[in-house]
Amino acid sequence: MLQGKGIAKLQLRRQHFSCIFTPYQYVNQTTGLIMQRSMATVSSRQNRIPAAYYRGGTSRGLMFKQSDLPENWNDWGPIFRGALGSPDPNGRQLDGLGTGIGSLSKICVIAPSEREDADVDYTFVQIGVKDGAVDYSSNCGNMSSAVGPFAVDCGMVPVKSDGETQVRIFNTNTNKLIKSRFQVLDGEAVTDGPFSIAGVAGTGAKIELAFVNPAGSRTGKLLPTGRVLDDFDGIKASCIDVGNPCVFVQAADLGVDGTILPDQAEAHPDLVRKLEKLRRMAAVTMGLATDEASVPEAAPKIIMVSPPSSYSTLSRERVNAESTDLVVRSLSGMGFHRALQITASLATAVAAKTEGTLVAATLAPKPVDAGGITLGHPSGTLLVAAKFEAEGSVSEATVFRTARRIMEGQVFWKASQ
Repeated sequence: MLQGKGIAKLQLRRQHFSCIFTPYQYVNQTTGLIMQRSMATVSSRQNRIPAAYYRGGTSRGLMFKQSDLPENWNDWGPIFRGALGSPDPNGRQLDGLGTGIGSLSKICVIAPSEREDADVDYTFVQIGVKDGAVDYSSNCGNMSSAVGPFAVDCGMVPVKSDGETQVRIFNTNTNKLIKSRFQVLDGEAVTDGPFSIAGVAGTGAKIELAFVNPAGSRTGKLLPTGRVLDDFDGIKASCIDVGNPCVFVQAADLGVDGTILPDQAEAHPDLVRKLEKLRRMAAVTMGLATDEASVPEAAPKIIMVSPPSSYSTLSRERVNAESTDLVVRSLSGMGFHRALQITASLATAVAAKTEGTLVAATLAPKPVDAGGITLGHPSGTLLVAAKFEAEGSVSEATVFRTARRIMEGQVFWKASQ
């Protein structure tokens, strides 16, 4: 046993050698000597890549410059899965930056755009928590709010003066443009401000997201089935493609209270299974998949709607029936979203103004706010505005979010992943 000065010498030896070990060397804890171990029992050192971690709306995700990633998109999967900690059969993503929740298991890849009408190209990737699926099938509206600030913060889109700036974003998942407007100070996106969004504690600087010509994001049509009403397994549904393909069903047709909160909905003996079955059936009819087994997790979204009704949010705040035009609950992966996907809110706003849909039939007769439709979700309310052309097409849909940079540096992933 080493004592006194022996311990001090051992500590010095460990400090001195700690930065020059090869992957096949280690310090003997008793003698302090550098030992050699068999190459067969040693895994390679971790990989690393520059990244930033942002909150966008009610989601969080890792942001990558495309130039830092391999040229071949097929090589991205191991990096994304390893960084977030997927696949994890326990559903916790403890070995990465994920949290075990689908709305926080997200990746954004940003690159300068070669398009004349865009400043950056943005690719969204949803990572499966348990199965590690790498899904490029849809966009995330919440994370879209972080794309403009990231592009400015990292210098990809330079700004010449303080004040409001606009970043034009081309989303490669949907081939649609998004205009992001926000304040800039000293060359960086402003984060402090008085604006609050339901589901996020505190306040921040307002970010305006305008989705340009959002209809037909994946199917090329506002009504992918050509009908305002469909029937899936005896349940009426409306299929709308705005921002992302979405399927709307009435909560009453599923025998549940439309104000049900996520934990209660997930504890229901059959609700998630029923919704997932309907979602897959609708996806095939919408032309998003050839069969139910091949339907991606991220698209289409499925949303339960119900008439305005008073309820308590996840934070136990009271939402009165008079303060909403419609109550919504949305499935996210195999769980319920704690708020509402922004792209789903865009589709809801347009469906509300499309005669004959379930959403239009469920909507309150008089809007709470003349500026748009007010949706009641598990964390509070959300105002969404949609502009229509004279012939009825959707020219623009707008929402307001907040976002902020949480971390930037390098993220590590294991070679075995």
